[in-house]
Amino acid sequence: MALIRLGFGRQHLYLLRRRSFLLSKLIAVVFAVLLFCEFLIYYLVIFRCDWPEVKTPAHNSGQETLKAMFLADTHLLGEIRGHWLDKLRREWQMERAFQTALWLLQPEVVFILGDIFDEGKWSSPQAWADDVERFQKIFRHPRHVLLKVVAGNHDIGFHYHFVMVNSVALEGDGCNLCSEAEAEIIEISHKLNCSREEHHSSRCTDEQPLPASAPVLLQHFPLYRRSDANCSGDDAAPLEERDIPFKERYDALSREASQKLLWWLRPRLVLSGHTHSACEVLHGAGTMEISVPSFSWRNRNNPSFIMGMLTPTEYALAKCYLPYENTVLATYCVAVGFLAVLTLAHFKLLASPLLFGWNLLRKLKTT
Repeated sequence: MALIRLGFGRQHLYLLRRRSFLLSKLIAVVFAVLLFCEFLIYYLVIFRCDWPEVKTPAHNSGQETLKAMFLADTHLLGEIRGHWLDKLRREWQMERAFQTALWLLQPEVVFILGDIFDEGKWSSPQAWADDVERFQKIFRHPRHVLLKVVAGNHDIGFHYHFVMVNSVALEGDGCNLCSEAEAEIIEISHKLNCSREEHHSSRCTDEQPLPASAPVLLQHFPLYRRSDANCSGDDAAPLEERDIPFKERYDALSREASQKLLWWLRPRLVLSGHTHSACEVLHGAGTMEISVPSFSWRNRNNPSFIMGMLTPTEYALAKCYLPYENTVLATYCVAVGFLAVLTLAHFKLLASPLLFGWNLLRKLKTT
């Protein structure tokens, strides 16, 4: 009887060890997959991004070079339309992507081109305060990094080499906000014209001179274009949507407002958001506009941002892609399948693949 009890105890201990070993393996796999999908993948993907080189290196021309990041349409969900799981997933993705990019790329300034929030135009004061607090947490940055935000149509300046325009206020209907924005643009246009003149006129004598260089125009709405028909690339609008005509003052600025901005400011480069997709458009006398894709998985599977090296006279741009959402989801699916196979094999509910193949061959031969 004692021998039987001893044998039973050993068998019970053996089963406990096997189960503990299985549990350890399952925990190790889950931890490794979470570590890869939620942390390491951002470093592996963004590490491949490099700052572009300007045509005239700053050390040869004596000009300072500015490292700038441009991203758009983060669309932080609010309390009305934001499901907690969707909010958690998307905001974690943007936080990890942004913090990883700051650590690896070390930009000097970051511009967010509008639609920071998804429900800013109808949020209550308390909901707005909560959204702002979440934004400050997700896009926290060191003191030496400057963060500038452009207003977008879901949300409701002047900087060195940059003109930041509230394009939502360029409706041209004479509203107070629109009139104020237009007056400020005209004033900036006057200052820029004074800085371009070799012999200043009497109107420029009392003005503080600005750098004599064409500005970079930053805004949420793109300048007027008929559609995205001429846009191309992996992150352009889907093929079935590219020929859909743009509505003025809804999908893009009106033709009139666009012509005014180009005439008054004469920018060397325009960067905009709003469409959630990438596009390059050449305006007027060769002014390039870059539509920056959305930074969030909620709006596209392959989000990205723009890296810019700028001097007072030159610029160079490069695109940095973030991890694809379907890559992360596929990794989780493979991990779940692997865990299922591991569990079934442990309880001997799954035959060995070699044995299964051998039996299958035998059946084929007999038939």
